[in-house]
Amino acid sequence: MLSRFMSSSVRNLEREYNCTVRLLDDTEYTCTIQRDAKGQYLFDLICHHLNLLEKDYFGIRYVDPDKQRHWLEFTKSIAKQLKSQPPFTMCLRVKFYPPDPASLKEEITRYLVFLQLKRDLYHGRLLCKTSDAAMLAAYILQAEIGDYDPGKHPEGYSSKFQFFPKHSEKLERRIAEIHKTELIGQTPETSERNFLQKAQMLETYGVDPHPCKDVSGNPSFLAFTPFGFVVLQGNRRLHFLKWNEVTKLKFEGKTFHVYANQKEDKKIILTYFAPTPEACKHLWKCGVENQAFYKLEKSSQVRTVSSSNLFFKGSRFRYSGRVAKEVMEQSAKIKREPPEIHRAGLVPSRSCPSITHGPRLCSVPRTRRRAVHISIMEGLECLRDSAHSTPVRSMSHGESFLPRSRSQAADAGDGMAVISDEAYSPSDSVLPTPVAEHGMELAVSRQINGAPCSIEEERESEVGTPTQGEGGDFGADSRSAGSKDPAVSEAEQVNKFVLSVLRLLLVTIGLLFVLLLLLIILTESDLDIAFLSDIRQTPEFEQFHYEYFCPLRRWFACKLRWVGGLLINNQ
Repeated sequence: MLSRFMSSSVRNLEREYNCTVRLLDDTEYTCTIQRDAKGQYLFDLICHHLNLLEKDYFGIRYVDPDKQRHWLEFTKSIAKQLKSQPPFTMCLRVKFYPPDPASLKEEITRYLVFLQLKRDLYHGRLLCKTSDAAMLAAYILQAEIGDYDPGKHPEGYSSKFQFFPKHSEKLERRIAEIHKTELIGQTPETSERNFLQKAQMLETYGVDPHPCKDVSGNPSFLAFTPFGFVVLQGNRRLHFLKWNEVTKLKFEGKTFHVYANQKEDKKIILTYFAPTPEACKHLWKCGVENQAFYKLEKSSQVRTVSSSNLFFKGSRFRYSGRVAKEVMEQSAKIKREPPEIHRAGLVPSRSCPSITHGPRLCSVPRTRRRAVHISIMEGLECLRDSAHSTPVRSMSHGESFLPRSRSQAADAGDGMAVISDEAYSPSDSVLPTPVAEHGMELAVSRQINGAPCSIEEERESEVGTPTQGEGGDFGADSRSAGSKDPAVSEAEQVNKFVLSVLRLLLVTIGLLFVLLLLLIILTESDLDIAFLSDIRQTPEFEQFHYEYFCPLRRWFACKLRWVGGLLINNQ
């Protein structure tokens, strides 16, 4: 009886596994779920834990053992998607950025989007000119520490926080000046809403960069925003295509294609090359999901999309979820008491080490369970030479990101747009490549003020922040690819086409052979079916039966007896 109980308990344990999801405020949510549980179940658990109703903007991100990022698909089993062994570690992130984040219905949703944009600002994905950078940082400061108090905030207090990858003392003084004079009396909710309104107007709002190379081998970054498809090269926006202009997205191996129709029936095809086939497929799936979410009117209009039109080659994928218009309509119907929000306040985070010289405190919140409470005057010397990189390489000192209105951005078309114009340029860094959130074995830490400050935690919490070595390798690969002969690419495309034709031919012949065998078996069987009986009684079938099928059957039987005899004699 006891052994039966023990074996049953072991089987139950084998059917369950632990799953940890790192949330946007760096806290961790751990649960035990069944091995066959789907992604939707885990996502619903997290949303219930956060008391979040406007959940369609968010997703769960994970990294496979090959260091490739993925979004967890809610309709599929979690265990089948994650190739690593449990326990699993994932991250909750904003997957679809709201077109107007400040107008979200509930404060809890705005707060989570605020945390995501604060991460984007720190990691260099949300770029802006100096004046906007100072205002955004001041909003963060006001939301976290409240009004300026000379007794608590002495000279240089803003330098204890790290808002950007790199910034100057002049910018720090400007941040403190705005915080002291312009934001007095603003509640955290008001400051966060103002931050969202400001961030939404930036060119790189909602950008999650995918590193690629163009046909000439030049490094580029592709991104999908609430307003369309963007290509960034250096510090310039090379292409911008509205979602209603994009007609098709497809990929073949490492090659990614974007088909679009612009004004006056101008058709364009953009071609880029991803580092790996897996990265290209991830890029394609992100594009399909973003296009469906922002472009369609109803989720019933979503169709299954094929990655290629070359016969049987390619992947098929279908976005499962509501579209933006449906989400906003559903949000308008929410009627409940606003849920309580537990803001992180002044607790510093070891997950965002400084990459500048001098003492800094990071503004990204730290999990309360592992928080190290250090006063603002003690400071925290964080790591220099951080592994965090930024998506766009700065070209010159006077080219920071220039914010433009959405109407201007929409009319920009695919022309080359300079996205920077002033001194704030946090993007002098290496190119990003996908890395694991929790698979990195390299733990770089330093003992500071009695507490270790490690960059490993941010690698776990922020997907896609590479080491400098990895980024440099990818950059070198991009440069070496620039010398690739165009004739070689054309030859590869011809070979792919020939292989597809051969594949179609073989599949067609195989299907015809199988159908012929099936027909012969049915007609020669004793099944009493009306149309088979009619076929058997035709003169043509009787001739085929006696002249071809019966001799063929006798020949097969003879060969089988001969093979059987050989096997018996050898034994």
